[in-house]
Amino acid sequence: MAQWTVVRAQHPAELVAASHLFDGPVSHDGAADALARPGHVVLLARTPDGRDVGFVSGVEMRHPDKDPEMFLYELGVDEAWRRQGVASALLDALRDLARGLGCQGMWTGTEADNAAALATYRRAGAQVDRGSVFVVWDELDGEDVPAR
Repeated sequence: MAQWTVVRAQHPAELVAASHLFDGPVSHDGAADALARPGHVVLLARTPDGRDVGFVSGVEMRHPDKDPEMFLYELGVDEAWRRQGVASALLDALRDLARGLGCQGMWTGTEADNAAALATYRRAGAQVDRGSVFVVWDELDGEDVPAR
């Protein structure tokens, strides 16, 4: 019997309670907004006593000339629960959910030197595309945008 089950977060309070898994504190409003957005999903790995030990978030995406696909937004596992199959179970559950939604692929990005993430994704069947480059706009307030 597994030490945890994977469940889909349905209520903001679930994500607030799982804040320790995220990069920063989860607000009720932020959680409510994320869960209400079409195509957004958060899955939690939860122990029988109700403790959340990992999460994966994804966004179903569709472009007019492509099949639907799942963007794996973020994956996190409590440090004490790493290397016990939690991440693999979360990735399998997100992949299964994506298939159920008609997605034909799943993708994500990570740092080139994040060996743990790359190994986890490879174990889950992903192929690393070394030719890809991510271009990021962190601030959209216009202050750092050069004049044209």
